[in-house]
Amino acid sequence: FKTKLETAFFYGAGCSSEEKKNVVKASLESHFKAPAKIESDLVGAARSLFQNKAGIACILGTGSNSCFYDGKDVVRNVKSLGYILGDEGSGASLGKAFLSDCLKNIAPETLIRLFFEKYKIDGDEILDYVYQKPFPNRLLSVLSFFLSEHLDHPYVLNLVYTNLKSFFERNVSQYDYINYPVRFVGTVANMYSDLLLQIADEMRIHIDVIIDNPIQGLIKYHHRQM
Repeated sequence: FKTKLETAFFYGAGCSSEEKKNVVKASLESHFKAPAKIESDLVGAARSLFQNKAGIACILGTGSNSCFYDGKDVVRNVKSLGYILGDEGSGASLGKAFLSDCLKNIAPETLIRLFFEKYKIDGDEILDYVYQKPFPNRLLSVLSFFLSEHLDHPYVLNLVYTNLKSFFERNVSQYDYINYPVRFVGTVANMYSDLLLQIADEMRIHIDVIIDNPIQGLIKYHHRQM
């Protein structure tokens, strides 16, 4: 890198413990020859969504997470628990629910046929990926995009609605959403923004921002810190 940097900032999933932060920090500093500051993707989402103001930040992407951010730090976090025990509303959770229905022949036959024709994958290959290959949550999330193409189907609409509502019931409802705004970031949040707003309205929760990617908000945040 020819340009000398003052500081490198990195936000990533899994960068929550000091041990893991130090691993990433050492790697970045060896490349950039500059101090590096490492934070979790949740801190990045909160800073992007709220800058220096307080609120409830939510991520809906491959996985899901949420927190209460006081304008400086994440001060409360309902644990995500990952795609096996949690991740409600995420791409992985949607993919897991739909694939389970497909393989048990619970989903409508026409959707099952369209799904397997589109992805050129069979049930045995899916099980092999999920139980034998690394990062099965990523595969589940990618396959869940099929649902967005068929949201007009009553079965798909109900599956997505139920999954997203579970995120509100099991996560958002545990924060003080009466007195603080709720904001979302992530591919899944952006993809199903209309449904998120509908569910929030039904539950009397105020959402005022839904974005696909946190990078522009983070650029703004760090520019203000300079």
